[in-house]
Amino acid sequence: MKKKSAFSKRVKKNLLSRYRFVILNEENYEEQFFFRLSILNLLIISTFLFSFLIISTSLIISYTPLKEYIPGYASNLMRKQAIMNASKLDSLTISYSQSLNQLNSIKRVLTGDIEFEEFTEREFKLDTENIEVKLNSKKIKEDSLLRSIVEQQDKYNFNSNLNSDEGFLFFSPVLGYISQKFDPSKKHFAIDVVAKENEPVRSIADGVVIFSEWSLDTGYVIILEHKQGYLSVYKHNESLNNVQGDIVQAGDIIGTVGNTGEYSTGHHLHFELWNDGYPLDPQDFINFSP
Repeated sequence: MKKKSAFSKRVKKNLLSRYRFVILNEENYEEQFFFRLSILNLLIISTFLFSFLIISTSLIISYTPLKEYIPGYASNLMRKQAIMNASKLDSLTISYSQSLNQLNSIKRVLTGDIEFEEFTEREFKLDTENIEVKLNSKKIKEDSLLRSIVEQQDKYNFNSNLNSDEGFLFFSPVLGYISQKFDPSKKHFAIDVVAKENEPVRSIADGVVIFSEWSLDTGYVIILEHKQGYLSVYKHNESLNNVQGDIVQAGDIIGTVGNTGEYSTGHHLHFELWNDGYPLDPQDFINFSP
């Protein structure tokens, strides 16, 4: 206990002992300035100066542009930019996914790469509320009236006379005799409509031309993209009136009936109707009777 008491007294004495700090002139050693401090005073002043330095530096960094130069410190502008970039990335991801699905749908249309079992499963799951098909006398009459209007005016908006609640009503691409029907079991995802040579082939709905080229197997081919995931395909044409990127309206003449391509067996239109990458029976939607 005596040793501890002696040690405490010695430490206290050292902390409280005052020292004189003198500044002398180097040439004549004349005293210029002096001050007295104890070790305890020096510790208190050092602590105060150190705390002041830390607080001042923190304030300067927080409220001045200097903070942007500190690694890992994100400014408000950087945070906003990061949020905007994340939003753009999300939009690009969705757009890419939609484009990929669209390309896969077009690939299926061009190659016919779909199994019969897959088609029948898709056909069974079709939502009849979204695709109502009623080829009753009223729609056949409307289709005939629509064709007469188009033949007189050559252009019109076919949706203006339709009620969307009644489902889709497509314009007949050509009228004639159906020589081969839609038969997925034989991978014939189309109908063949026999018509006169150079008979006008018309667009079934408003859309955009996404393909307009010559094919060795199917001759002159044109594909239109319509709303709600629909694609219409017209093959074996004698000639085409539109190129890729053209915007067409329902009833516009996009080509003429021909006998082109190695798979053609006479003057006819090979017509396909697809929705979201799956083929549909055109006769469920369109009246081809003259």
